[in-house]
Amino acid sequence: MDKSLKFADRRVLVTGGAGFIGSEVVNQLLAEGAKVTILDNFASGKREYIPSHKRVQVVNGDMMNEKDVRKAVKDQEVIFNLAALPFIPDSYHYPVDFFKTNTIGNLNVLWEAIRSKATEVFVQISTSEVYGSAQFTPMDENHPTAPYSTYAVSKLAADRATFTLHKENGIPIVVIRPFNTYGPRYTQPYIIPEIINQILNGATELSLGNVNATRDFTFVGDTVNAFLRAATEKKAIGEIINVGSGTEIKILDLAQKIAKVSGKKVKIKIDESRLRPYDVNRLICNNTKAQKLLKWKPKVSIESGLKITFDWAKKNKVSFNAPFKRWYYKNSD
Repeated sequence: MDKSLKFADRRVLVTGGAGFIGSEVVNQLLAEGAKVTILDNFASGKREYIPSHKRVQVVNGDMMNEKDVRKAVKDQEVIFNLAALPFIPDSYHYPVDFFKTNTIGNLNVLWEAIRSKATEVFVQISTSEVYGSAQFTPMDENHPTAPYSTYAVSKLAADRATFTLHKENGIPIVVIRPFNTYGPRYTQPYIIPEIINQILNGATELSLGNVNATRDFTFVGDTVNAFLRAATEKKAIGEIINVGSGTEIKILDLAQKIAKVSGKKVKIKIDESRLRPYDVNRLICNNTKAQKLLKWKPKVSIESGLKITFDWAKKNKVSFNAPFKRWYYKNSD
């Protein structure tokens, strides 16, 4: 860990801290000596991903609930806002819910942080999806924003609202746009978990969608290290920073790498039902700004990261929560 990041004894809130990336944020903060509060409604996050630790407090609540947000935000010096509805296919069916959580929920947390007067930096975790498919490569922070999904639009709206409140109220903010992140403790059937799960379930023929699309994958530990660096770098305040490996890989080649890691021989079949109606075809990050401003660069290769992820998945029976709407109606009053 980077002891120079100076999180020791600092009060830090992680919204979505029981999720895939959020749980890694929590673990790295604990290693740095922080006092961590988690706000999570467990729509996709898992309780078993939260470490049992005397420096961890959990607020089982929702960003849409004013009392939950006020309780979680109180006295927090640093806030990492990761909580969101993250799975793009769901956004095609429940666009209003995505805006409620990803945009209004974000504003609820940020506004409460402003009112608290205790927050020294608010790190908004956005997504590379706000750029849409690459118009030039590699994609830097000046790349046009042309989101392809309701999910991406809801995140872009949150980014812009975050900057507006930063300018109007002076709260220090950083907006991080991670490209595709992968690793252990995943919670959604993204492409890498989907391929791994098909292989572990005994498939000899992988059923995939657009295998010619390319993505930029970064191991979760590396992605989160950039988050922490952004929260402690004064020059990052008021900035948008892309976080990605700077390399791209076709989904077809990715599937073959995972098959090699698994030791299985598999064929690949194009399943038209998995093709998105309006899919991002190409993503590749220009991480020059992160390298210069945060002194950051990824350390884990795609081969090593896939092996770590596959080995974890093999040891852990991973099930995905029901689609958002089913979960919501089951758990709401």
